[in-house]
Amino acid sequence: MILIKSDGYPTYNFANVVDDHLMGITHVVRGNEYLSSSPKYNLLYEAFGWEVPTYVHCPLITDENHAKLSKRSGHSSFEDLLELGLLPEAIVNYVALLGWSPEDNEEIMTLDELVRRFDYRKINKSPAVFDMGKLRWMNGEYIRRMDDEAYYELALPIIEKTVTKVEDKKALADLAKTRIETFNDIPELLGFFEEVPDYDISMYAHKKMKTTPELSLDVLKKVLPVLESFGDYSNDALYALLVDFAAMTPGGATQLLMLLGRDESVTRIRAAIEKLERECV
Repeated sequence: MILIKSDGYPTYNFANVVDDHLMGITHVVRGNEYLSSSPKYNLLYEAFGWEVPTYVHCPLITDENHAKLSKRSGHSSFEDLLELGLLPEAIVNYVALLGWSPEDNEEIMTLDELVRRFDYRKINKSPAVFDMGKLRWMNGEYIRRMDDEAYYELALPIIEKTVTKVEDKKALADLAKTRIETFNDIPELLGFFEEVPDYDISMYAHKKMKTTPELSLDVLKKVLPVLESFGDYSNDALYALLVDFAAMTPGGATQLLMLLGRDESVTRIRAAIEKLERECV
């Protein structure tokens, strides 16, 4: 085993053992790709007469394609995940369950609970797959369980950049809380408040609800004059007014009308009617 390189510097394996000993390292937790190096380290410890630390080798973490995580994948570091709008607590919770799980398969746990229940002897030997979809789901659960004030503090800066036409930012935050998995989902979810995106009239068709673009056009034409002459745009008043009309929307028809206000709501309904009249065949 080579200890000193030709340039006089120690090799990594040699320096690593000396460094750990001088720092008083008693336990080494690392990936199982270093398992084959352990005998070399042990020989060095024994040669120096030092106590060999306890090793815990964890399974390799791979991406969804079973390849080793890399910078290219976008989630190889804690900072990468934070930039994706994920909460630190959710990241820790998810990573702690990679290659290990409690006997009752409970998934949402605080750091204290993880510390109390973790058992390194039950770590799987096979590689663990880093499933971004699963992490997003877990993060969504954490968001929904957040204290409203703490959630609003994190959501507000993103909402302010996304929506300027709606003054009630708290209502927008409440609307998003149960519908997002990461804070970076907010612009896509609430962006339509700022500007109606281009859309296909097929969105008016819903087989289960028995709606079609033609039927939707008829309903909108009937609703328009009612909303134009109505003065109370509170959610309860709008609901009582429109309870007999069918509506299926991301946040509830009356809630969206309330947030947009009468002028913007009427303008958008008129535009929808014009679009349907042009494209309905």
